[in-house]
Amino acid sequence: MSNIKDVYQSGDWKAEKHVPAIKAPDAIKLGQAFKITVKVGEEIAHPNTTEHHISWIAVYFHPDGEKFPVEIGKFDFTAHGASAKGPNTSTIVTEPCVEVSFKTEKSGTILATSYCNIHGLWESSKNLKVE
Repeated sequence: MSNIKDVYQSGDWKAEKHVPAIKAPDAIKLGQAFKITVKVGEEIAHPNTTEHHISWIAVYFHPDGEKFPVEIGKFDFTAHGASAKGPNTSTIVTEPCVEVSFKTEKSGTILATSYCNIHGLWESSKNLKVE
């Protein structure tokens, strides 16, 4: 029997097209709302076809000293070039990129996860300091 933590994969988003790349400041001011962007395929494009695509990205924040992270947002991607005419016949394809804003009074870790329908679950993280 495996645990969920055992099936998540990680890597350097500059060399692996499945890793969610987190773009966020290293530090923010106390109470300041800020934007983060999470994208799969930042350096190496992900195909995003009917047969091979990113289904979702989820973003969490784990405040220092807290037991559990807080879910900031979950984003589903449902346009992968499929249509009533068949696979890859539509010109509408979702790009797996999201932007979300939030604020926090504690430093912690931004966590991002994504799911590729062929290559499974992927994760990445970025530290955030509140000054």
